[in-house]
Amino acid sequence: MKTSDFFYDLPPELIAQTPIEPRDSSRLLVLGRESGAIEHRVFRDIPSYFRPGDCLILNDTRVLPARLYGTRVDTGAVVEFLLLNQKKGDVWEVITGPGKKARVGHRFTFGDGALTAEILEVLPDGNRIARFGFEGNFFAVLDRIGEMPLPHYITAQLQDKDRYQTVYARERGSAAAPTAGLHFTPALLDEIRNAGVEIGFVTLHVGLGTFRPVKAENIEEHHMHSEHYELPAETADIINRTKARGGRVFACGTTCCRTLESVAAFNGEICADDGWTSIFIYPGYEFRCIDALITNFHLPESTLIMLVSAFCGLDNTMRAYETAVKERYRFFSFGDAMLIL
Repeated sequence: MKTSDFFYDLPPELIAQTPIEPRDSSRLLVLGRESGAIEHRVFRDIPSYFRPGDCLILNDTRVLPARLYGTRVDTGAVVEFLLLNQKKGDVWEVITGPGKKARVGHRFTFGDGALTAEILEVLPDGNRIARFGFEGNFFAVLDRIGEMPLPHYITAQLQDKDRYQTVYARERGSAAAPTAGLHFTPALLDEIRNAGVEIGFVTLHVGLGTFRPVKAENIEEHHMHSEHYELPAETADIINRTKARGGRVFACGTTCCRTLESVAAFNGEICADDGWTSIFIYPGYEFRCIDALITNFHLPESTLIMLVSAFCGLDNTMRAYETAVKERYRFFSFGDAMLIL
């Protein structure tokens, strides 16, 4: 298939710049996986689509306020650091900008000296390995001086850091939010539980590769980034019980989908597992675990819209996106949601 098969025209004003309040008041496009039928609802209506005996799987990763602005110690040049992943202790892989201001041995300071950094290595892809210095707890310092690493298409200032976190976020490590989960409130989750639906959690730390465009003309030639996941035994038990009683597995977000499908593909079953996955799901993929998908609207020609197309068909997907544009839905991270059944 061609990358261009997944293109659609999106008016820039439909890219959501700020989160909607309250969380569950976003719109919800419900798409029939087989029929292609479309309904227009509000996200708080989503409990009516569950049946007793179903389960809902959520990604409990927590976004780091990983964007830092500081200066180079010897020149005073302004720099930006973006933390990608923790290598060990106080050593992290980072993206720096501008790159030429961050060479091996260069030292930097952030937040009036609350945090310092020294570049240890420049990687082949241009990323850096940096060692940080700080007093006390690194994550507490980061919470105080760091900013949320919002995607490039969001230019508005985020007033409340918690609005780029799900209400159930707990495991630190993501460079981006699992945005399909931003619509849930504690009350909505309680309503779903009270309807006889089990809720389980996985952890997949979202990498910035999520936002990298597909540059290959043929999608099969695209190389996916790798992300760390964990599926605990408790969640595996919930899924297996659900399947045994004929219930459906609802995955909240492409991150949950990739986690569950990776575990099923690697092990031949759903079981407790953790590791790294670079699974690339596009049309023709045979799903082994999920039965329903909650997701936001994704960028044209992205791996995420390819995953959605694999689940419900390319024609259904592109028709749904065309409808969403026509009906003036809000798109991307702070936008509206889809439920595919």
